[in-house]
Formats: sequence, C-alpha cells, structure tokens
Amino acid sequence: MDIFRLIQDIKKHLKLSFDEVDRWFEKDEKILNNLPVNGGWTIQQILEHIYLTNFYLLILIEKASKKAMRNTLELDLNSEIKNYSFDHDKFEEVGKYGAFDWIRPKHMEPKGSLDLSEIRNLLIQQYHQCSGYLDLMKNGEGLLYKTTMTVNELGKINVYEYIYFLSLHAQRHLTQMKNNELEMIKNKKNDFQKI
Repeated sequence: MDIFRLIQDIKKHLKLSFDEVDRWFEKDEKILNNLPVNGGWTIQQILEHIYLTNFYLLILIEKASKKAMRNTLELDLNSEIKNYSFDHDKFEEVGKYGAFDWIRPKHMEPKGSLDLSEIRNLLIQQYHQCSGYLDLMKNGEGLLYKTTMTVNELGKINVYEYIYFLSLHAQRHLTQMKNNELEMIKNKKNDFQKI
C-alpha cells in the first residue's frame, strides 16, 4: 500500500468536500432557510449539523492521533504500512445520501444557536485541524491506532480512515442540500406556472 498516496488522496477529498460545503454559505437566505416539503432540515441546519458532527469526530480523531504518534515508540510502522490495505468500497456508502439508515445522536442535531458566519468560520477551522493531523502523521503513523466506528458497521478504523469518514459525511449532506435547493426551485417554478 502506498501510504503517501492514500494521505494525498484523503487531503484532496477533504479539500474538495470542505470547499463544496463552503460554497453553500454564499447562497441566498431564502434557499438556506427553505424548509423541505418532507419536513427535513433546512440547508442552514444541515450546515450546522456538519459542523457539530465534525466537532465530535475531531475529539476522537485528536485522541487517536496522539495515541498513534505514541505508538510509533512501540509498534513497527514499516510492518503496518506493508500489511495495510485500504478498503475503499467499505467507506463509499457513507458519502451517499440515503444509502443506509443513520441514527445520529441528539448532540449532533442542529439547535439554531449559531449564525451562518460562525458556522462557516468553525468549519474552516475544522478543515485546518484535519489537514494538520494529516501533516502530523505524514509518514503513515495514522495506521498505528484504531477506533471503533459503529456507523454502517465499519468496525475498527485507523486515523486516516476516520478523517476520510468525516469528509464523506460532508459529501453525504452536500447531496441533501442540493436536493433541498432543487425542490425549492421546482416549487417556485410550479407556483409561477399556476399564475
């Protein structure tokens, strides 16, 4: 396994995900606050949810990063790199909106206590935090510690995979936000045609 390639691929995915999420902050307020017909979250609520989920995932990623770096003193990094293979397929459903049921904890649900500029700034900080962990573990150290991920029965995943999961979670909600926007545009068009 080319661990350096994996790290670069995760960095690219992370940048793409966060850049796409950031573009939503430029949308019109009506689009951001439109309540979907199915009673789901508004785009602003989804953006807050992405931030909240990242917040809690990053607590685990920070702890795992520290443990992984400590494990370089005891474990054979070269052996771990040699024996590692990334199961890309195992993760792909995480990034697909509606691919499986996902029961999120209450503390990851949006409360409306943050304004858009705060959410945007916090997401930018979270992106830099993730990038910093990838830079810190640039030689494969992220393989040296695993944490259990119960979502979609992923099981024990290493620090790189956890960061990739975080990025995929944002991708999942990008689809949801696009769906919300399209629904609003379609409804406006139908209302206009009725006139």
